[in-house]
Amino acid sequence: MSKPETHSFLNGDRTDLDRQLFSTVKGNMKDVDTKPLLSSKVSTYTDGAKSHECRRRATGNPDASPRSPSRSQTIREEIEHAAAETYLLTRLTFILLGYLGVGYRWINRLFALGCYALLLLPGFLQVAYYYFFSSQVKRSIIYGDLPRNRLDLFLPASSGEPKPVVIFVTGGAWIIGYKAWGSLLGQELAERDIIVACIDYRNFPQGTMSDMVKDASQGISYVFNHIAEYGGDPNRIYLMGQSAGAHISACVLVEQAIKESKSVKGESISWSVSQLKAYFGLSGGYNLLNLVDHFDNRGLYRSIFLSIMEGEESLRRFSPEVRIQDSSIGDAVSLLPPIILFHGTLDYSIPSDASKTFVDALQRAGAQAKLVLYEGKTHTDLFLQDPMRGGKDELFDHLIAVIHAGDEEALAKHAMAPPRRRLVPELLLQLARKISPF
Repeated sequence: MSKPETHSFLNGDRTDLDRQLFSTVKGNMKDVDTKPLLSSKVSTYTDGAKSHECRRRATGNPDASPRSPSRSQTIREEIEHAAAETYLLTRLTFILLGYLGVGYRWINRLFALGCYALLLLPGFLQVAYYYFFSSQVKRSIIYGDLPRNRLDLFLPASSGEPKPVVIFVTGGAWIIGYKAWGSLLGQELAERDIIVACIDYRNFPQGTMSDMVKDASQGISYVFNHIAEYGGDPNRIYLMGQSAGAHISACVLVEQAIKESKSVKGESISWSVSQLKAYFGLSGGYNLLNLVDHFDNRGLYRSIFLSIMEGEESLRRFSPEVRIQDSSIGDAVSLLPPIILFHGTLDYSIPSDASKTFVDALQRAGAQAKLVLYEGKTHTDLFLQDPMRGGKDELFDHLIAVIHAGDEEALAKHAMAPPRRRLVPELLLQLARKISPF
């Protein structure tokens, strides 16, 4: 299929786009290439990104602009951006429904997700207020020219010495991931003098797995090359992913290591795995060959999962556990940073065996890897319910101990800090745990 001429989807002619969308949904996406469709309908979004990126590169300032816009201009731009996002989301929803069809499993899980969100709403509202109104949050910093090429920075209140940095890739079943999902983690770590960069990436059907890996890698590169401008220490950067984000970031890690091991001496690379202090994988899956049927039974149907992963033949390519066992890439494995995987033993979305087998494979291949299991914890306990409960948090304490290792002052400050406050009543947390679709 040839690429249609790019046009503004706010003001341009949408006849061809509508015709293609209709064909896409009617044909259940089997014979239609969606990339031209997606590139066409996000043209206004990307034009704005390119304009902002040009200004940033010209000035060396991520938030630079040639002059301060007037209030009316700013309001108009916000309205146009909101309209563009709404239009894009509506189109992608119709495409996704074309894939899903009518199925009781995903409909039940969608209903459960709505109830789950309502039960945790008191906590979400407090985190959202921080996200939108705190001066310590720098939202939607552009790191590339494509849709969703943005990241959020969560900055500590104190200045002074350069801070350690955690690059976080959020989960969301490769379909509903969004950078703001890392706000709670960003707020907590920023309170312990750690900068957090939450990377956004294209979700399915806006992009497939190779697009997600490309976006995440480009976002990581941006952090490495620009974090010093925000008070971060380029020599103390950690990579972390949760759920689908753990899988995506692990793919990025292995791909980058292979690229570096095969690069010609003197060849320029935008970032290096050797620069990472460690990799944290939370509740991730790293061998897709073992998870296809499990996801199908959980409502992420085999057909849509294979579409996300670009076909059954690509499952090995996007399975870090499988790739590191290839003897031909032994040099790449030796470049990997220390890897720590966290998983709950009652995780039904991605069984904890997924992390166990990956750690075993890493250790056999000669990599430095460790597994931390949390008894009785589910897929969402470690990332949402426990942090919203306040007080002591085992995962949070473990992250602080690794990131601030060797910094006695920071560790002492953490030990003396008052207990983190509760965001959601215990009854609602227990109900949310029972109804969670994850």
